[in-house]
Amino acid sequence: MARMHFKGQAMFRNLSLISVLLLGWALPAPASAEVRIFACEPEWAALAREIGGDKVTAYSATHEKQDPHHIRARPSLIAKIRRADLVFCSGAGLEIGWLPLLMQRGARAKIRPGTPGYFMAAQHVTVREKPAVVDRSMGDVHPDGNPHIHLDPRNILPIARELVKRLSVIDPDNSAVFTANLKKFDKEWGMTLKQWEEEAHDLKNMPIVVHHRSWSYLIGWLGLREIGSLEAKPGIPPTASHLQALLKKAIAAKTRAILRTPYDQAAPSNWLSERTKIPALVLPYTVPRDAKSGTLKILFDDILVKLRQANVHP
Repeated sequence: MARMHFKGQAMFRNLSLISVLLLGWALPAPASAEVRIFACEPEWAALAREIGGDKVTAYSATHEKQDPHHIRARPSLIAKIRRADLVFCSGAGLEIGWLPLLMQRGARAKIRPGTPGYFMAAQHVTVREKPAVVDRSMGDVHPDGNPHIHLDPRNILPIARELVKRLSVIDPDNSAVFTANLKKFDKEWGMTLKQWEEEAHDLKNMPIVVHHRSWSYLIGWLGLREIGSLEAKPGIPPTASHLQALLKKAIAAKTRAILRTPYDQAAPSNWLSERTKIPALVLPYTVPRDAKSGTLKILFDDILVKLRQANVHP
């Protein structure tokens, strides 16, 4: 009898534990739960932290020294996207080589295209360099236009405003917090943007050479003058004849700088720099992966300092 009584108690405890676990799974998440954001690039994770504050957690699939065109759809990324409440990416084909695979293998219904949880930033700004026709002979051209939209700081505010709309749908209990954070960010970014444009006035028409079309939005914002690209075609390594022709153009135009990102191959820009004495600048393309609030401002501060230093190069 004692043994039966003991077994009965054990069974009761097990059933109670199971009931508690099932009840916990059935209950909705508390209102204070953080919105989990899967950002494809560090700049969007940083913006999400600016706007979401402590109501969001943001993870970037790429880091600041990584080419966002080309990353592996690793199992760890599938696991991250599976838990996401919002997918926040550049779009315009930048992630075409890996995001669709992650979405196919890990995305829940609430972050599929057409839902508030699927946010492609390029859909909310004016995209540059949309080709009329695309074929293989043109190189690695994006049919939807140039996706490097974050390098025009004027694009950041409309994207931030759209982000607040998405977050407010996903987490309506904290809509007032997101709106207040946006109001503060909007005011500060607007003032900083005006200051940058005053400081960068002397950069207008500064002749530069680029490695890749990464800098088109920066060039458009500052009014820089692009003399040519080290890539004969986007994504295609330069040929010797192309470099020789570019060498003559760069000298004739009195080019002030050769621009590349931290992940572009150094050899072509170094080759041109050694023969012309034009500074080869490695400009920061984005922010650190775990960037804190305020780091987006530092990105453009750094870019402008480097460009202004190169512009006074004899």
